[in-house]
Amino acid sequence: MDFFPLAEFHRCLERHRGDYKVQTFSCLDQFLSLAFAQLAYRESLRDIEACLSSMQPRLYHMGFRSEVSRSTLAKANEQRDWRIYADVAQLLIREARKLYAHKEMDVELEETVYALDSTTIDLCLSLFPWAPYERSKAAVKMHTLLDVRGSIPSFVLITPGRVSDVRALDDLVLEPGSFYVMERGYIHFLRLYRFVLAAAFFVVRARVNMQYRRRYSRPVVKSTGLRCDQTIVLTSHDSSHDYPVPARQVRYFDAEHDLRLNILTNNFALSALTIAQLYKSRWNVEAYVSHCTPFA
Repeated sequence: MDFFPLAEFHRCLERHRGDYKVQTFSCLDQFLSLAFAQLAYRESLRDIEACLSSMQPRLYHMGFRSEVSRSTLAKANEQRDWRIYADVAQLLIREARKLYAHKEMDVELEETVYALDSTTIDLCLSLFPWAPYERSKAAVKMHTLLDVRGSIPSFVLITPGRVSDVRALDDLVLEPGSFYVMERGYIHFLRLYRFVLAAAFFVVRARVNMQYRRRYSRPVVKSTGLRCDQTIVLTSHDSSHDYPVPARQVRYFDAEHDLRLNILTNNFALSALTIAQLYKSRWNVEAYVSHCTPFA
């Protein structure tokens, strides 16, 4: 906890009045409890209570100023303002990104590269009735935007399991000049046109049934795995209306995974091979999200 910015944390508390009318078990105590649970792989509130109670003489030096009981912690988790910890998370993400600012990526690129993906987490329907997924179970979906340089999650959105992946694009604050690498589930041409207007770049796997007309083809070296590099315009009524400007299509064969990729982007400056490598970099976020487990 020596690395934790307490001064900034207290500013967040003042901004959202986190400790208003709180007599015992402050927001800092709550944060310390959950941080301990995450770092020590605790699996329940009872587990947190038992472990911390067994180390009672050391809790003061860690920063605790009150005892931790599972009922008090459960009440705090239910009633405290979540925006406090969202602001704290952004502070920590900003500090972590500074540490990896000069780390090399698989793709030689100075701009920031983000990979976006989601995973569905099954839940008990009786405990989470607000997130129905199927007839007999509930689920939430975790949408994660990962900074590829350092594998740092910079944006996490939790939605009910039935919410489509593409809805997460509405909550993104697009950074001009940055690259956003996504799977085909995020194709929505009206939303993708926002990237063009924001001077940001998307790299997304195209759908098989996409209707388009080729406007121009650039030469490619097929020994690198590239199959084509084309400038296209969308031709279906809805997509041409939602995305009225030309796009770039890159076809690539990944021999290592025996996979044929049809990649769509609005960037015309990078080489076709770099575009293909950028898409392959998104597999890092799949590995990250698949290892994330919910704490309940």
